[in-house]
Amino acid sequence: MFRAMHSAATGMNAMQLQIDNISNNLANVNTTAFKKNRMSFQDLMYQTLYEAGRHRTEDIKTPTGLQVGNGVQAVGNSKVYSMGALDQTGKELDLAIVEKAQGNVSFFTIQMADGSFTYTRAGDFSLSDDGTIVTQDGFVLDPGITIPEGTLEIQIAQQGTVLALTKEDEAPEEVGQIELARFVNPDGLKAVGKNLFIKTAASGEPIIGSPGEDSFGTILQGSLESSNIQVVEEMVKMIQAQRSYELDSKAIQTAEDMLGIANNLRR
Repeated sequence: MFRAMHSAATGMNAMQLQIDNISNNLANVNTTAFKKNRMSFQDLMYQTLYEAGRHRTEDIKTPTGLQVGNGVQAVGNSKVYSMGALDQTGKELDLAIVEKAQGNVSFFTIQMADGSFTYTRAGDFSLSDDGTIVTQDGFVLDPGITIPEGTLEIQIAQQGTVLALTKEDEAPEEVGQIELARFVNPDGLKAVGKNLFIKTAASGEPIIGSPGEDSFGTILQGSLESSNIQVVEEMVKMIQAQRSYELDSKAIQTAEDMLGIANNLRR
């Protein structure tokens, strides 16, 4: 009975983490370029009461053994990097990364105030007071690109070339080149909030390249990538987690009732 209670308790804890994960996904349904998290679970170590193949008699072996499980544990959650829908905004500095193939994941590189680098899919950029392209929190897009004062129009090509048209120019002039980063294992990136990720030992070092080259995506100006959250899918997962939590709690109550029956046998 105690084993049953422990196993059910691990199930309740796992489903609590699942609900936490689902809640975070739903909270970010309108977050630009947000990628949903998916929980991974594993069964815990088994207690072997009888080994398979043990001898019942000298000539007869059992075809199966007897093992009792000890519950479940959450082993991690990973980002699902499928493309979100593209929302056309028409704003010159709204940029979306369009991947050329399923499974490819490219990121903008952002330089933080302390000089370190982070990575993001969110391309809702603006200009700082000196004309530098920055995120909504004022962090600089790397490599740094400065738009000349008096620019009438900004053009950004699919390959990341940034052109600016000023009053003095008859044709737009190139003022910078956007570069993208990708990782051997993007699941190893660490989310730090503000739509930003940092590299880890698991993700590997960033591979830098120009949009459209090799496995890098291309740039789409005037659009933003939406989150890839499917609300109905998350709601179904929430119902499943809730029902599992209820059943685990029922299993604990049943084990407690059985212990009570055993305890009262001599009365």
